Amino acid sequence: MAISMTELWTQIGSFMATIMFVWAIIQQYFPYQLLGHMEKYVNKLTGFLYPYITITFPEYTGERLRRSEAFIAIRNYLGSRSNIRAKRLRAEAVKDRKSLVLCMDDNEEVIDEFEGVKIWWTSRKSTPKTQTISYHPSSDEKRSYNLTFHRRNRDIILGSFINHIMEEGKVVELKNRQRKLYMNNSNNDWWHKSNWRHVPFEHPAKFRTLAMDPKKKQEIINDLVKFKNGKEYYEKVGKAWKRGYLLYGPPGTGKSTMIAAMANFMEYDVYDLELTSVKDNTELKKLLIEISNRSIIVIEDIDCSLDLTGQRKKKKTEEEEGTEEKIKDPVKEAEKEEKKQSKVTLSGLLNFIDGIWSACGGERLIIFTTNHKEKLDEALIRRGRMDKHIEMCYCGFEAFKVLAMNYLDVEWDDSYEKIRELLKETEMTPADVAENLMPKYEGEKTEECLKRLVEALESAKEEGEKKKAEEGAKKAEKEKKEESS
Repeated sequence: MAISMTELWTQIGSFMATIMFVWAIIQQYFPYQLLGHMEKYVNKLTGFLYPYITITFPEYTGERLRRSEAFIAIRNYLGSRSNIRAKRLRAEAVKDRKSLVLCMDDNEEVIDEFEGVKIWWTSRKSTPKTQTISYHPSSDEKRSYNLTFHRRNRDIILGSFINHIMEEGKVVELKNRQRKLYMNNSNNDWWHKSNWRHVPFEHPAKFRTLAMDPKKKQEIINDLVKFKNGKEYYEKVGKAWKRGYLLYGPPGTGKSTMIAAMANFMEYDVYDLELTSVKDNTELKKLLIEISNRSIIVIEDIDCSLDLTGQRKKKKTEEEEGTEEKIKDPVKEAEKEEKKQSKVTLSGLLNFIDGIWSACGGERLIIFTTNHKEKLDEALIRRGRMDKHIEMCYCGFEAFKVLAMNYLDVEWDDSYEKIRELLKETEMTPADVAENLMPKYEGEKTEECLKRLVEALESAKEEGEKKKAEEGAKKAEKEKKEESS
């Protein structure tokens, strides 16, 4: 009598269970030398009887240094599939926290279908065998997605399905992407799995509202667009897909606002790197590896971050001074040692910017800001590292007109000609101009705001003339003394 398919599979399942039990006994008692040979034949028998193939996509690759793009794409793909009905889901807020994205929870299984092929997805989370009591999640947890399918569909799955989920996952990521502002962890934050922490990036700055000469602004926009579309060009010339920008100028000229406008225009995440909390060059490399593609790496006030300026000259000077001062003033030496807590060197930073490690990722902007460009080591800001130098100037008339539209919604006023002349004769930052234009109470008229700005400019002009006169007098007195001596 013919047996049914159900009975057949039941018998096969029982047989497989028996084999696994016997194999467990063999592993425990047989000599190690024979296990390798036996395992080969057991795997062949199992593969013959069990017609399914499983592919594992781990969350991290390369010794857990970088998160797998395939893992992220699969998570996004599964979250977007309305026909996949998981019983346990995990919700994440995106798009200014106005909507939710659902994804499979850990250790959940769902059924998918592609071109008539049935597919099983399983999300796995494994924890270390030695459990410890802790308020913080273990850094040894490992997550993965398992893709299971019948071996007769191997060509379809490997040929087109995996490419399909990668493309779909990237589309979903762009659609739901919530841009983030990252900061690097201090050494005391040992419980964090990543070296970076983040908050949503919600800065409203746009190039449209940026107080700058329109021609200069358009030049920067064109440069960014060329970079964003330049993947093939960078491959052609043999360079890592990155670009460095140096923003320099007096405080209040809009350097940080420029960075925010760039991030919003490019739709990139921002990584605010605080060098003083980086232990050494090795930790700096680890931070670089974790930075995602399509991002901006920012080091603000780099001349103040670490003692990276003129290190070569300083080393020679210290050797000439000898050890006498160290004996005389131990307090100063203790302060110096405290400042040297971070052992990041100029060489390490240069390697971070454009060394071999800088190619671990693509489509990145590296931005330095400084109030004193002349203090920076030439090796740090040369072309090829900081490719484009952008001077953030005092407020000119064109920048003033942008601010007037931003704060007062006015295109022209009779006072503009006077303001134009005063801006030529004074040095006032866009931040100070904006503060004078901003209404100070509800219902304050435009004329009052512009009048306040004119008064501030006239006052600044008088102070500038007075300062120049004092400097001229000091210079003349110094020259007179030199002549008499």
